[in-house]
Amino acid sequence: MEHHGKVLFDREEIEKMVKSLGATITEDYKDKNLMIVSLLKGAFVFTADLMREIKLPVVIEFMTTSSYIDKSTKSTGFVNILQDVNRDITPFDILIVDDIIDSGFTMEHVYNVLSSRGPKSIKTCTLLDKPSRRQVDFSCDYVGAAIEDHFIVGYGLNLGDYYRNVDHIFVYEE
Repeated sequence: MEHHGKVLFDREEIEKMVKSLGATITEDYKDKNLMIVSLLKGAFVFTADLMREIKLPVVIEFMTTSSYIDKSTKSTGFVNILQDVNRDITPFDILIVDDIIDSGFTMEHVYNVLSSRGPKSIKTCTLLDKPSRRQVDFSCDYVGAAIEDHFIVGYGLNLGDYYRNVDHIFVYEE
């Protein structure tokens, strides 16, 4: 699938962000029982790379959420949990990992759902943050980079499930 648009982050820039986040998380969680909850589908590429940069034992779980309709570029504001974590999270320090925080609806919803289950602690991590699009009062604990309001794809980010396999992130243009 051919694409057009300005490259926002090339593979090397993404790698630097992921290594930096991994080093910080390693330090912050060195005496904790870390469980990463990766939000599918978008965060799977970032989560896989991030886990390899965290130099600690780590447990991985997945949640599938949806707040977009079909090929839309705008969130509906309503978050569906399509697949949930299937184990007791109370012994763990939870780190929710997503590819991007836009409106904040998904991360806030998942944070609240998991918090209600009584983990030891809970924090959030995103590769990219669009604070100008925030519609809820939510700040992420670990952020790779803040970006302007562009619709972006690549490195797990998609449009209609395409472009996830592109090794860089670019601004999507028709």
